[in-house]
Amino acid sequence: MNCTVAQESFDSLTSYWTDSSNRLKWGSVFVLPPWLKVWWQEFRPETELSLSVVRRDKKVVGIAPLQIRDGKASFVGNADVCDYLDFIIAPGEETDFFNTLLDDLQQRGINNLDLGHLRPDSAAATSLVAIAQSRKYEILLQAEEVTLELALPSTWESYLAMLTKKQRHEVRRKLRRLYETDNVTYLYVQARQEEVSGLTDTFLKLFSLSYGEKANFMTPRMESFFRSLAEAMAGVGLLRFGILELDKLPVAMVMGFDYNDTMYLYNSAYDPRYDYLSAGLLSKILYIEGSIKLGRGKFDFLKGAEEYKYRLGGKELPLYNCRIAIN
Repeated sequence: MNCTVAQESFDSLTSYWTDSSNRLKWGSVFVLPPWLKVWWQEFRPETELSLSVVRRDKKVVGIAPLQIRDGKASFVGNADVCDYLDFIIAPGEETDFFNTLLDDLQQRGINNLDLGHLRPDSAAATSLVAIAQSRKYEILLQAEEVTLELALPSTWESYLAMLTKKQRHEVRRKLRRLYETDNVTYLYVQARQEEVSGLTDTFLKLFSLSYGEKANFMTPRMESFFRSLAEAMAGVGLLRFGILELDKLPVAMVMGFDYNDTMYLYNSAYDPRYDYLSAGLLSKILYIEGSIKLGRGKFDFLKGAEEYKYRLGGKELPLYNCRIAIN
């Protein structure tokens, strides 16, 4: 095996991510270095940062972005703003990576892994569990949430044909009613650095009009995170806003990310005064249409079993929590 482990920085991870010769698999937007760095700096958890980079000779075979407290390691990130997480590994290197990592964690006195919100296709679920079983570790793997996603067709009409007859009729009816209103515009914006502050201001203003659980979500710390995240993701060209305007007034917005042939619907906000036009729902529908026009292959609604996701064609996947006792 002859692998080594070193503790490195977010800047190091960024250099590996931007190196086109690197074979590492960055499985989702939530494990990218800009995202992880913003999360760490904004939330400042009372944990030890452990960015373990595993190498064979000079070749990086994998990265474990972990935080450690009282002998327990978990991913950098949390379920409130990181829908799923994983290790970053070069394809085919899973066995050497995980055996090296587990040996290193054990030597450091870390005796528990608590890994939340794992997709079924994550390296943790597909490889780590089997390796931990071969080591006779105690493992608890259980479903804890769901996420929904949609394989996008090549045309809007093909997308509509994927929906049920009733839902197809509803989408067309709502869109027709919207466009019967004067001066309707939908903007699909790849936010540039000089625009992102103003766009984020508008999004957060609409978010402030929310009520119930959604209103309670946007604390001052969360607002700071959203602003920093928008700046960071715009800086690497991944931030996308969908803006529904009536008479040039933004009435609904979607904040999302365009990464690796997938469009992520991260969050949304709208003015409740436009409920009669289904402004909130239509901003998402038009975001799907924009993703199809861009030729993206997948639309990720992200975690949560909200009914609209099913109605718009989302297919459910379980998300798992994995606890491993290292001994």
